[in-house]
Amino acid sequence: MTTAAETADVDLDVACHLNVVLADVTSDLLPAALDAIVGAGYRRVVLPPLAIGLDEARDLGDVFTAHGVSPITIAGQMPGADVSSEDASERAAGAEMLRHTLDVTSALRGDQMNGVPYGVFGHPAGATTPAAFERAAVEVGRVADEAHERGIMMTFEVLNRYETSVVNTAAQAVAFVEASGSENLRIHLDTFHMAVEEGDLAAAITTAGDRLGYLELGQSGRGGLDGGAVDVEALVRHAFDIGYSGRFGVEAFSRSVLAPEVSDMLAIWRSPYVDGVGVANEAMRVIRRGFASSVAGRRAQRLARGAAN
Repeated sequence: MTTAAETADVDLDVACHLNVVLADVTSDLLPAALDAIVGAGYRRVVLPPLAIGLDEARDLGDVFTAHGVSPITIAGQMPGADVSSEDASERAAGAEMLRHTLDVTSALRGDQMNGVPYGVFGHPAGATTPAAFERAAVEVGRVADEAHERGIMMTFEVLNRYETSVVNTAAQAVAFVEASGSENLRIHLDTFHMAVEEGDLAAAITTAGDRLGYLELGQSGRGGLDGGAVDVEALVRHAFDIGYSGRFGVEAFSRSVLAPEVSDMLAIWRSPYVDGVGVANEAMRVIRRGFASSVAGRRAQRLARGAAN
């Protein structure tokens, strides 16, 4: 049964990853995809990694503004440009990559930069040393402070062990923020990765606490949020119940939507869905049900009933 809070115009700050519905920002279908995302109730769209200049970013920003949606960028590192490296020149190159993405974010008129800013994405060659952890944290913290000065929140995503050995758990993420020395760096938790690494997903959200800036909702099989091993609705309810007031995100990947090379990089070998717009709409319903069952959601329902009477 649908509750009043689910159907009401609840002011939830939720982003949808563009790749849920569309492979790339260069597609002629971008305007239609943005309209579908906004129509489903999303206020933001997460972009895949962009290799563009600032003029192109400004033009692309005009498209997002015209469709009433705010873009979120993804920062990263690469071999030879890695803030965790022992080599000072490689660390400097890694920091420069982050600052370029920050410039692109600003040109797009976005106010959030996500990603993996602390090291190279991919199957790690070995365990990250404490020294490398410290080096990465300090460099990322500096960029986060610069981002804050420009009105942009910088987050770093906590990934599973098969994609990084730097930060795999919420507890490690808290330690990373502390090592950064930044008051402005925020944690990005993703329930897909949490399902691999965390014994208790709700407890991990609590551990991140007020350092959590972005809670991304992804299902165990990378498909729709309403089917899989992760109880997304319960985690949304828990987040609201502990006072989380940050942004939510929705992420799902299907080989039928992604470009083949991106599918290969992310190990998306199957197509858990073919209708990305349907996945985005259902995800928003799951989030609204989670809110509706929270303390805040139930209060909103009582107030709505009182106003109606």
